[in-house]
Amino acid sequence: MRTPGSDVELAVGFLLAEGLVHRREDVDRAESCGPPAGPLGIRNLVRVELAPEVTVDAKRLQRNFLTSSSCGLCGKASLDALPLVSHVRLPDGFVVPASAIHDLPSRLRGAQTAFDRTGGLHAAALFDRDGHLLDVYEDVGRHNAVDKLIGAQFLARAVPLSDRLIFVSGRAGYELVQKSLAAGIPMLAAVGAPSSLAVDLARDANMTLVGFVRDRRFNVYSGAQRIRRDRPVLFDNDRRGSDPGRSATSAG
Repeated sequence: MRTPGSDVELAVGFLLAEGLVHRREDVDRAESCGPPAGPLGIRNLVRVELAPEVTVDAKRLQRNFLTSSSCGLCGKASLDALPLVSHVRLPDGFVVPASAIHDLPSRLRGAQTAFDRTGGLHAAALFDRDGHLLDVYEDVGRHNAVDKLIGAQFLARAVPLSDRLIFVSGRAGYELVQKSLAAGIPMLAAVGAPSSLAVDLARDANMTLVGFVRDRRFNVYSGAQRIRRDRPVLFDNDRRGSDPGRSATSAG
C-alpha cells in the first residue's frame, strides 16, 4: 500500500535500497503502466527495465510481499535477507550546525501540503548542511516516502548524497537507516525514536543518527562529530561520563 503519486521514484528508490541498482546507468527504463483504476484513473504498476549487465540475486529478495505502508523490512524471509549495506563506512566531513537541526521540524511541516489536507501522511525531506529544504515527499508509509525521495535523486543522477541529510516525520527504524546508507547520506534525523537495530547499523556505518528532534531539543545516537555546537549543547557524557555517540541533548 502506498499513497499514489511519484510511483516511478518509489520503485527506483526501493531497488536502490535493496541493492539491485547502484548507478543511474543500471536502469534502462522506468514507467507507470497497467490499466487505469478508480475514478482518478491511477495506474498501479511500475515497470523497471534494468541494464543487461545488472544481475539480480533472487534469493536475497525473497519476501512474502514486495512493499507495504508498514515497516520496510516486513515480509523478509529472514534477517539474512536484509540488504548487504553494513560493510559501508561513510566518510567524515559533512557538518551541520545544531541550530539547523532545531529548525528541521518547522521547515518540513511548512512543506507538507498533503498532510495539511489529510492529517495522516508521513514525510521525508532532503536538506543541505545549512538546513535549507531541497526536496520533500509524502506517503502513508514513512519508508515509502524515503524511497520516493532517494528514487528522485537517483533518477536525477545526484546519488550518492554525501553532502545531504534526511529528516523524517516518524520513527527512525532500521529500514530508514539502511535506505539512507544505500544513497550515501551521512545523517538521518527523525521526529521520533530510533530502534536499537537502527542505532547499531548507524554506528557500524559511521552515520549520524539523531532522534526526538522537537521542542528545540534532540538526541544524538551516533556520529556526533558531524554536529557543530553553534549554541549551548549538553551531551550526556558531559554530566555522566557516557559515550558521546550514544545520546546527546541539545537545548536551544
